[in-house]
Amino acid sequence: MGEVKPISIGVVKMGAIGSAVLIEYLLDERADRKDIEVRVYSTGAKMFSETYGEEVANRALGGDHDLYIVVSPNATLPGPTRAREILLAAGKPVIVISDAPTKKIVGDLEERGFGYIIVLGDSMIGARREFLDPVEMALYNSDIIKVLSITGVFRLLYEEIDKVVEALKKGEKPVLPKIVVDKWVVERAGFRNPYARAKAMAAYEIARRVADLTTEGCFKVKEREKYTLIVAAAHEAMRVAARLADEAREIEKYGDTLERKPHHSDGTILVKEKLLEKPRRP
Repeated sequence: MGEVKPISIGVVKMGAIGSAVLIEYLLDERADRKDIEVRVYSTGAKMFSETYGEEVANRALGGDHDLYIVVSPNATLPGPTRAREILLAAGKPVIVISDAPTKKIVGDLEERGFGYIIVLGDSMIGARREFLDPVEMALYNSDIIKVLSITGVFRLLYEEIDKVVEALKKGEKPVLPKIVVDKWVVERAGFRNPYARAKAMAAYEIARRVADLTTEGCFKVKEREKYTLIVAAAHEAMRVAARLADEAREIEKYGDTLERKPHHSDGTILVKEKLLEKPRRP
């Protein structure tokens, strides 16, 4: 028998949310999976116009991938909308990963046949020039990545994508995810200690509510002194959320109950709990 062709995944990134930063690495954390090939296409920070959506989608189509993932803030905007429509028209499965504003079009996404994972805790950054510089942007993303990592969001992302990959490997039509990620995502994180679970849930909820502040500060309040304080408060809240999430993970370490779920080179998700044990097939 000849070598089995790996499943080809095209990841289209438009703009930045925490879920986008490491998505391709979540699927192949040791760069040794033989069952998938992942390519990334990006518009960088720009994402609003249909022109950006068309350009990046057409580049991705050139890769003739088996699965497309479109990751962006606010997937209701013209750029992400155009990108996913072009990709869907190619007849391949498309999964949309986005943040809370995308909840408004869940019905349309389902009707059109898209998969979706909407991460409510992946909140918008405090994008006011008086406050946000490149360093502040990087710090905010480091905090939100920690929250999404520890609370179970990143595990949910790679597990759900892996389910689709497994179906494609078997030649089956995949069942695409249709998930709005709320605070109960902590059940995906594998916490054994209920206090750790509670801290992680608190971290996710704080992160989710950061969007209320950044939306107010970026779009509603006009007075410079006020909106600068509001977006600064939002970033302080995300920093606290990251610290709570870190405390949750430390609790699990102390009991040697920290669940790890690495990929085998064949794509199987292995599992282990004790630090010194070997990962095993579930």
